[in-house]
Amino acid sequence: MLTREQAKAAAERLEQAEKTRQQIRMISLDHPGMDMADAYAVQQAWIEMKKAQGRTIKGHKIGLTSKAMQSALNIDMPDSGVLLDDMFFQDAGDIPTDRFIATRIEAELAFVLKSRLAGPNCTLYDVINATDFVTPALEILDTRILRVDPQTKVTRTVFDTIADNAANAGIVLGGRPFKPTEADMRWVGAIVFRNAQVEETGLAAGVLNHPAMGVAWLANRMAERGGALEAGDVVLAGSFIRPIEARKGDTFHADYGPWGTVSCHFA
Repeated sequence: MLTREQAKAAAERLEQAEKTRQQIRMISLDHPGMDMADAYAVQQAWIEMKKAQGRTIKGHKIGLTSKAMQSALNIDMPDSGVLLDDMFFQDAGDIPTDRFIATRIEAELAFVLKSRLAGPNCTLYDVINATDFVTPALEILDTRILRVDPQTKVTRTVFDTIADNAANAGIVLGGRPFKPTEADMRWVGAIVFRNAQVEETGLAAGVLNHPAMGVAWLANRMAERGGALEAGDVVLAGSFIRPIEARKGDTFHADYGPWGTVSCHFA
């Protein structure tokens, strides 16, 4: 198990990687015995560092919600990260490419809570009752850690991804907000274009059969450490498309049908 000092040192490396836009060696290579708790300890140390710099927590993201991604990484549960105030970008706005390292885009639904949501035993229906509205979203992914180590050729593990704030870097909210009982969210879908070409399509049922299930999972996981989701939190429920590479000059447009569109341009 990582000591507090080791977790903090790993967080400092991630912070430096983000500032310099230079990816670092996998944390799991330096700590081959690390586990899920260690990975979240590094993530928490990094978030505390951000808060000390003046950042505020605005919500959370859930990742690895599809069976395909879980199988690829040999895990049986999602992961989560933290949304900070400087991660939110305007719909149809510019994303500063030079702020990031290796950006990708995912299409998701974002839940905005009207009341506190706490586990244990949080259910899909508890999530629906606690949600003010749901809205289309694009998540911007980045990675401060190398995907493949150049020396050993070992690939990044889920522990590295979790430590790296679940690869979270930004969020764009858009479309038409709707009440959680206004639609069967399993059938909410998106057609995602990059530079006017269709790259991906998907249905929100790909997120644990219902995107609210991801939010319930997060509330229950946070309860294990005495935490909860709070009123006003924005929760990205998990992607229902594969990540799409985002390059400088790319424009993304996600069409959610009756629920509107959300877009961004990488300047």
